Amino acid sequence: MIISPCISICKVDPKTGYCYGCGRDISEKKIWKDQKTNDEWKKQNILDIQKRLSNFQLKNFKESYEYKIKNGISLLKKKKIEQKI
Repeated sequence: MIISPCISICKVDPKTGYCYGCGRDISEKKIWKDQKTNDEWKKQNILDIQKRLSNFQLKNFKESYEYKIKNGISLLKKKKIEQKI
């Protein structure tokens, strides 16, 4: 199973249409949710979106996405939970 690249920073750049957090556009987000979408498409999409991200965005995406893969939650969600405690 390929984990969604959503890192809980869901703001879309009005100029490009890409999410500032994960680099996907609306159509890609819909494709990710489709149960028929295969892992090969998802793997390629992760590579494609990383090409769209700028230096600091790419660094933050990789750090949060790797954390999400290992821990099941994005860094932003983790920080929000810690703030509530």
